[in-house]
Amino acid sequence: MLKPALRLLACLMPFATGAFAADGGAAGFATKAAQAYMIEATTGTVLLAKNEDQGFSPASLAKLMTMDLVFEALTKGQITLDTEYPVSEYAWRTGGAPSRTATMFASLKSRVRVEDLIKGVAIQGANDSCIILAEGMAGSEQQFGVSMTRRARELGMEKAEFGNSTGLPDGKSKVTAREMVTLATALQQSYPNLYPYFAQPDFEWNKIFQRNRNPLLGLDLGADGLATGFTEGEGYSIVASVQRDGRRLFLALAGIASDKERTEEAKRVLEWGLTAFENRQIFADKEVIGAASVYGGTSRTVDLVAKAPVSVYIPISNPDRLSARIIYRWPLTAPVKPDTQAGTLRIFAGSRLLREVPLYTVQAVGEGSLSSRAVDAMLELGESLFFSWLWDKPAPV
Repeated sequence: MLKPALRLLACLMPFATGAFAADGGAAGFATKAAQAYMIEATTGTVLLAKNEDQGFSPASLAKLMTMDLVFEALTKGQITLDTEYPVSEYAWRTGGAPSRTATMFASLKSRVRVEDLIKGVAIQGANDSCIILAEGMAGSEQQFGVSMTRRARELGMEKAEFGNSTGLPDGKSKVTAREMVTLATALQQSYPNLYPYFAQPDFEWNKIFQRNRNPLLGLDLGADGLATGFTEGEGYSIVASVQRDGRRLFLALAGIASDKERTEEAKRVLEWGLTAFENRQIFADKEVIGAASVYGGTSRTVDLVAKAPVSVYIPISNPDRLSARIIYRWPLTAPVKPDTQAGTLRIFAGSRLLREVPLYTVQAVGEGSLSSRAVDAMLELGESLFFSWLWDKPAPV
């Protein structure tokens, strides 16, 4: 059976980058976390990756997805900051004062404005705030959990599962470090006017004053979010965001031994991310990056470009060479319209994928003559048979 070919165009780039260690950081750098993932958001460069697709219980990190759904509803006009929701007995007992967990101390049977509930979640990680929002928006926390998982899929979080709004143990909820960075990035980029709630230093409700639970906010890192978590057996976790010197970093760490070590390790990793890399442009705006083969057209190829200059952050020390590959479904079939996404540029440091960039066609390619299409058909058949033989050929024993 013939299989569609996936053609790879590989080229070495004439500039230096850092070698990568076994745990996915630049050579000589390692993290104590069991799972870790960090990116520079402007370019999407992966700076650190360690067991980034290994699942763990989110604990209070799940509240970031709760905030995403609330922010989405606000943006769509489905609720307002002045919308009020009642405090049910379930919310009060499970997440309020009787629960002895993180709480905003909402009073039983009172009504609380959405903005105050947001502050309770974003600043204090309050469980009662989460449950009140979940019940008010979805009718029940169980149904809200379904919406959380649905939203995760929309964001490309294919492994994430959410069973409730708080992250309290349910035996179901799972996330990965990569996915939590995806969520953090979406929160900041999709809701820039609401994102600053995460950086507010304190919150007072029912005459009870509480400081932000994020230990990084006062450390002169440029931190402006996001959340911490803890579960028995899996340890301490954090999702952090910092903006400093024109750089925006998102970091997720999990599987850390103690609260103190979590703060120290997050600070150390972020400082490294902010100081150990430099931005390097590798393709200019509208520069032709490569070409894709076209079947049955007036031209056998079409040029490919990115929508913007292509840059990556590379380690300042330990120079090595980057490689890049253009990947597209071979061949494109005429007619081809200009400005159509046709492939992806993948940039590597060694075997570590640093960044993926969509590529678009530059020019139009019309349908060729009958004779040229016949020639292309013969060429396609020959190459397809070759690829089919290559894929179906048994591996040597």
